[in-house]
Amino acid sequence: MSFSNRALTLLGLCVSIILVGCEPHQNSDSSVSNATILTMPKPMRELLARNTIPIHGAIDQAAVAKIPVNYHLVNSGYFTVAVIAGNSPPITTLALDNKTPIGIEVDVARLIAETLGLQLKLVPTSWEDWPLGINSGKYDAALINISVSKPRKERFDFVTYRKDSLGLFVAKDSPIQHISEAKDVAGQRVIVGAGTNQEKILLGWIDENKKNGLAPTTPVYFEDKAMAILAIESGRADVYFVPNPSGTWRMENGANIKRVGYLNGGWPKTADIAVTLKKGAGLDQAIQIAVNSNIKNGKMHAVLARWGLANEILEHSEINPSGFGE
Repeated sequence: MSFSNRALTLLGLCVSIILVGCEPHQNSDSSVSNATILTMPKPMRELLARNTIPIHGAIDQAAVAKIPVNYHLVNSGYFTVAVIAGNSPPITTLALDNKTPIGIEVDVARLIAETLGLQLKLVPTSWEDWPLGINSGKYDAALINISVSKPRKERFDFVTYRKDSLGLFVAKDSPIQHISEAKDVAGQRVIVGAGTNQEKILLGWIDENKKNGLAPTTPVYFEDKAMAILAIESGRADVYFVPNPSGTWRMENGANIKRVGYLNGGWPKTADIAVTLKKGAGLDQAIQIAVNSNIKNGKMHAVLARWGLANEILEHSEINPSGFGE
């Protein structure tokens, strides 16, 4: 998968993107320093420069008409969206100016906002904080690489916009060549994110291996993605189990790792990534029409393609489909 030879010429009025509420405790991977930019490989700098140019949505009156008359936007005239704080390309990262948020989730949020006739306001947040943020009315929606799952559907509404994929990465010189099932991680130290679907898959594999008398697997937790990569490269951990977009981005842009496994996010079934909304808020149909409009006109494909994820395009958006654990 190449991240380096994609460019689109985009015309139109600039959407107003307002960055608010950065968490003060973000780790060292949460920004791109000027020194990092200067040492960044030229292809990556060029890619970030190209992908800072917005891909704009067009108002779809059918989508606008589905916004409930009694729905009160968190900020009048704006679609207020939580995105992951910090540097997590290609999901969300910072442009070369070290302050403008860009990435898949920013691009998709912009398309939805403009298709609904709204401006976009971004609220950087942590993975741990988005559930409370939605239910407390801090934002209208969250786009934080959230996949549909049975437990989450009890608390939130979901509108899918791309396929979910997970990658398993190891050091380039690792003897591990393939991971696709529980026995493949027996005896390994596996980095996962707390509360993620990949953690649930790993814990299920650990239980399966225990029943089969195989060597125990040790889950390893890092909040800092850069430290996680260093742990793999230095041999302090064996496997990095992470959303495929993030792992592939790092693999393609300098990390000394290789991918040895690829799973659907709902393994062993299918689950997709979705716009996440407060349960019963009423925006789901409007957002579904907006997403489908942008799938049909090719703009969703353009967004995914320029971040190297054209293979994650959906044929159509769904509301609260089956997900992880179903």
